[in-house]
Amino acid sequence: MAAIGVHLGCTSACVAVYKDGRADVVANDAGDRVTPAVVAYSENEEVVGLAAKQSRIRNISNTVMKVKQILGRSSDDPQAQKYITESKCLVIEKNGKLRYKIDTGEETKFVNPEDVARLIFSKMKETAHSVLGSDANDVVITVPFDFGEKQKNALGEAARAAGFNVLRLIHEPSAALLAYGIGQESPAGKSNILVFKLGGTSLSISVMEVNSGIYRVISTNTDDNIGGTQFTETLAQHLASEFQRSFKHDIRGNARAMMKLMNSADIAKHSLSTLGSANCFLDSLYEGQDFDCNVSRARFELLCSPLFNKCIEAIRALLQQSGFAADDINKGVDESGANSFTVLFPSGTPLPARRQHTLQAPGSISSVCLELYESEGKNSAKEENKFAQVILQDLNKKENGLHDILAVLTMKRDGSLHVTCTDQETGKCEAITIEVAS
Repeated sequence: MAAIGVHLGCTSACVAVYKDGRADVVANDAGDRVTPAVVAYSENEEVVGLAAKQSRIRNISNTVMKVKQILGRSSDDPQAQKYITESKCLVIEKNGKLRYKIDTGEETKFVNPEDVARLIFSKMKETAHSVLGSDANDVVITVPFDFGEKQKNALGEAARAAGFNVLRLIHEPSAALLAYGIGQESPAGKSNILVFKLGGTSLSISVMEVNSGIYRVISTNTDDNIGGTQFTETLAQHLASEFQRSFKHDIRGNARAMMKLMNSADIAKHSLSTLGSANCFLDSLYEGQDFDCNVSRARFELLCSPLFNKCIEAIRALLQQSGFAADDINKGVDESGANSFTVLFPSGTPLPARRQHTLQAPGSISSVCLELYESEGKNSAKEENKFAQVILQDLNKKENGLHDILAVLTMKRDGSLHVTCTDQETGKCEAITIEVAS
């Protein structure tokens, strides 16, 4: 049996198997393909995943989140110090090592970060066994490119303690290319790939060279100030403003109420990836007041536009650092699994008469948005203006696998641009024509 792949992120974890020539992420017992990397401790049990995340409002001091940020680090590490300051679960140094202080009322215990990671790996192992059977123990684990040896060793130890036989640790950008089969199907020739990952707590971008099946990281950068959590917080702040507008109470200083809003905002954020609007209802949010608010995708995108701009600026900065222009990149890979794709057209650069892109989207989504931008200026002074989009809706959702989307752009003789977006499995197609500006 082939080895399985496990990714332990700061906010979520997943397990994948190689099937029919591609990597398929296995759904957990709740039917979700990702599991919150959260562990909650109570008097009698340790809870991992969605149940632990949902119970954090009433058990926040005994709920461990984002353990990956502290794994393998010492107390004098700036990253660890930042984590300790922000963690709702108390972290102390005991016998020269960092520990979580867990106080359930019956007893106080001190838990190693590696033990927390072990419980998450055990959950991933259970998920894999539910599909493949009890002999699925060989594993390949992804790690961030900037992980040091101590962090890699701590991650490997946690996996082995969960009963895994760790075959190899693979850098996350390389794992993304392998998952999409890039550089494997036609190993001859050289190409440059941009790997974009917007995780729960950070944005990681890498420029990689694929040459005859060999991967080489040319340049990489991670920004710890932008991630999925920031998008959730932005929406939660909007909901707090809406509550204040309706009930004349500012709840931003109430930790319990804001945690409820964060939970509701997180659910709404995921709904808005496929739906045009999402409803946020909270029973007795503050002083017995129920809160009901509808958020459209357009409103959410407007609220988050500064964060989107930061992502674009990060890509520009990395390309400049690597000595590349946008045209030097042959393909982009979205490691974070978003359902929106962007195509950039340098202003004043003649397009070929026909240009096509094969895009892949997660099978769990039911719609894909192809956005078209025109870039103006040079280097850091470039500006990108969105001038059109094509939305392909009502795709057949899949528990496993990907949607293969073919985007074809054709320049007509009259100067207009014809764009089609086709689901290659069903033939479902949407098309638009952008006329020449008068």
